[in-house]
Amino acid sequence: MCSSCGARYEDDGLILDCSRRHEPAFLRTEYDGTAEHTGTGLFRHARLMPVVRTFPDVPGPVVYRAGELGRRLGLTRLWIAFNGYWPERGAQLPTCTFKDLEAYTVLGRLPADPPVLVIPSAGNTAAAFAWASTRHQVPCLILVPAPALDGMRFPGPLDPCVRIVVLDGDATYSDAITCAELLALLPGHQAEGGSRNVARRDGLGTVMLAAAEAIGCLPQTYVQAVGSGTGAIGAHEAARRIRSGDEPLPRLLLCQNTPFAPLYEAWHSGGQARADREHEPCLLYTRDSRRPPFTVRGGVREALCESGGDVLCADNEAALAAMALFEEIEGIDIEPGAGVALAALADAVRSGRVDRDELILLNVTGGGRARQAGDLALVPAVPWLRAVWTPGGEGPRAVAEQVGRQLSTATSGAGR
Repeated sequence: MCSSCGARYEDDGLILDCSRRHEPAFLRTEYDGTAEHTGTGLFRHARLMPVVRTFPDVPGPVVYRAGELGRRLGLTRLWIAFNGYWPERGAQLPTCTFKDLEAYTVLGRLPADPPVLVIPSAGNTAAAFAWASTRHQVPCLILVPAPALDGMRFPGPLDPCVRIVVLDGDATYSDAITCAELLALLPGHQAEGGSRNVARRDGLGTVMLAAAEAIGCLPQTYVQAVGSGTGAIGAHEAARRIRSGDEPLPRLLLCQNTPFAPLYEAWHSGGQARADREHEPCLLYTRDSRRPPFTVRGGVREALCESGGDVLCADNEAALAAMALFEEIEGIDIEPGAGVALAALADAVRSGRVDRDELILLNVTGGGRARQAGDLALVPAVPWLRAVWTPGGEGPRAVAEQVGRQLSTATSGAGR
């Protein structure tokens, strides 16, 4: 259903936008099923996911009450949704972040014989789609700036159906997006869609579904680090579906890493989210944050307003201290984004923006990467193509032409 005009569509697994002419607006899913749970893992919540197929043995979030961590923060009812690798807790997400949840949901939504998905990423999304597509033989073309390749390591080698294009030079995530928009126009290719893809948001929204099941009700406050805000929108949409009667929606507390905090600035100034900078400052935590869906109908601003939420910030020093605290108490490493969220939550408690007795759900969006590297022999990703990036207006088109030529060569049988 269109968030702007209310038009309804039968899902074909690929639709991203309303066909009517109006303001930018997200499509939202509506389900005939209930929140009844069957099976285990991610697809335990398949009745509230836009999937036409499920995959076996896909893990989901792990939700538990964090008593000692809560006490250290001054909270009496802190719950954690852990998304990552932590065998003792039963957490087994293969690429160690909640991006695995969205990747498998997007693949489960696709029709039979799907087009090649074109996916730009700053790192975690690329890893999640690469491994999920490898496991289930779904062709995809992934574009990443060169620094993202260093973090792409997997439990095994990638399948040839996964083609990773690395943008060498000074290319940014925004440049990868621009290139992907051109490559999605190639015959047989399709833009995956990012936050416009209902499967992404609903897959990430399973964190809220799992938490409500474990806790027995919706949390009062939901805390998450955000880049684009897609996961927070997904959590908000999931809460809207499953709340009973006049049960209040969880208040969204979204967290960003200063000094580059476009959603924080947009929310507190009442304006648009800031675009990418020519020279981005050094951040502990960067994610897909250059084009956040802030003002789009059904986007971040609406979710914040409807939930009575807020956007918070934490700097590098506070985030690093929070990461160390979590590992000290819980015994597992967490990703910088989760450290930002924990640091911002701690500050909110100290300042009185969060009451000590609130029922809090902290989404640890990634963790256990160091533990996984110690437990498993991980295989680094091998690029299908390293594209020479040249700054300026011709850069994206030049990359698209390089990729097109390489695809033509592969199709002709002269090489892959």
